[in-house]
Amino acid sequence: MFALEIVVLLGVALVACGALARRYPIAPAILLVLVGVLVGFVPHLRQAQLPPEVVLLVFLPALLYWESLTTSLREIRNNLRVVVLTSTVLVAATAAAVAAAAHGLGLAWGPAWVLGAALAPTDATAVGVLAGDLPRRTVTVLRAESLVNDGTALVLYGLAVGVTVGEQQLTGWHVTWLLAWSYLGGVLAGGLIGLLSWQVRRRMDDPMLESIAMLVTPFAAFLLADAAHASGVLAVVVCGLFMSQVTPRITAAATRQIALPFWALSTTVLSSALFLLVGVSAQSAFRELNSTSIVRAIVDVLVVTAVVIGVRWVWVYTTPYLIRMLDRRPAQRLRRVPARQRTVSAVAGFRGAVSLAAVLAVPHTLDSGAPFPDRDLMVLIACGVIVLTLLQALLLPSVVRFARLPVDTSVAEELQFADEYSLDAAIEALEATASELGSGELVVQRVRHELDKQRKLAASAGAEGHPVIQHDDQYRNLSLALIGRRREALLELRDEQRIDDIVLRRVQTRLDQEELRLLRANPLE
Repeated sequence: MFALEIVVLLGVALVACGALARRYPIAPAILLVLVGVLVGFVPHLRQAQLPPEVVLLVFLPALLYWESLTTSLREIRNNLRVVVLTSTVLVAATAAAVAAAAHGLGLAWGPAWVLGAALAPTDATAVGVLAGDLPRRTVTVLRAESLVNDGTALVLYGLAVGVTVGEQQLTGWHVTWLLAWSYLGGVLAGGLIGLLSWQVRRRMDDPMLESIAMLVTPFAAFLLADAAHASGVLAVVVCGLFMSQVTPRITAAATRQIALPFWALSTTVLSSALFLLVGVSAQSAFRELNSTSIVRAIVDVLVVTAVVIGVRWVWVYTTPYLIRMLDRRPAQRLRRVPARQRTVSAVAGFRGAVSLAAVLAVPHTLDSGAPFPDRDLMVLIACGVIVLTLLQALLLPSVVRFARLPVDTSVAEELQFADEYSLDAAIEALEATASELGSGELVVQRVRHELDKQRKLAASAGAEGHPVIQHDDQYRNLSLALIGRRREALLELRDEQRIDDIVLRRVQTRLDQEELRLLRANPLE
């Protein structure tokens, strides 16, 4: 019964927060965190805690895989140096700075490094949700950084926990080997599972089975890497980026109609559950604190948050100048980002699910049987930092206005170019294809007319008041209205029991497909 209550609560919270976000300029993620805090005040509902391994082994692979499938590999390649540096050097620098600050606040070096490693990575889900309307290059760099840096942070985290509890010895060679194998093993595991998934799915012609194979893929990549003690996070990311390049050639339209809406809905629900969990955990951490006073804990949260944010600001306003000093190629100069525009990247260092799962997974005892030092304070600090960094999203619109980001028309321009190019290819191949298929002349004329109409629409995209676009708008509106009348007629037949519900649903599906085709046909949308 409790699980059902949580499901209903999550659904209501998601709908309500989404509706409020449409009305007020507040991201749904922040509202969900607030709802989680409020839920923590209800004794019966504060049990809503996910085991950390569920977040790391179930939620994280699915969310990372979807983010990898929907990001731009071309932009990642173009900004590879930035992505690599932020996902490795910046993570290590943040972990070290947080560890030093935490040690200065009274934590022993072991717990301080555990906290630093947990808070070092930015969160892919939070970046995708809170920074989605930024220019393509900015969003891609932020998402790529948050996809890869989890691997570096989790290696540092595992090493810090192992040394603290007494399981591992800290040596330079040991750290180097763990990091190297984490990356290499993760890449190999992700590439291998990607190749296997590609070969399996290219032989499938059942949309449902192919969708199931797609669902299993990220978990298989994570499992293989984890079994080899490599980075499961990096394995999922590599697998997702590989599949994003090969699946357009092997996936049928029917499969995409099933799989893509399913993944969009599922990842929205999963990410919403995580934001709700952040709020619940933050409230619980304050309530369960017993190793120090609330006042000191709040001071610790503010200091560590300032360090996390400050390191990112320092990084954003130092490393670009160092790169410019070392790389003076003309191509590099063209990719320089002005100082004002870099404020967006500085503010967008959100923390989230990985940090929460890592700190909650800290063991309660050492190998000696003694309690893990200051574990409750570490959980509280981590939850506070996550909430405060997420609140930076409230400043993001103002920061974007201050940054004066150039209007990014590249996606719209490439979309129009792709439409025109593909339509030209179809028109050019029409005669030869019709001859191969034995199509009649009337059929050829009908198809040619439809292609010509689409070509004119593509060429007129963006021209307000163009006669072709006005004609298409009128045609689409009339067609949609008539589809609505057909639906009413179908319901009349069903209500009069002249057709069965099964027949109603089948005809309705065809009408839905036609409606979606008309809605998507406009190149301006």
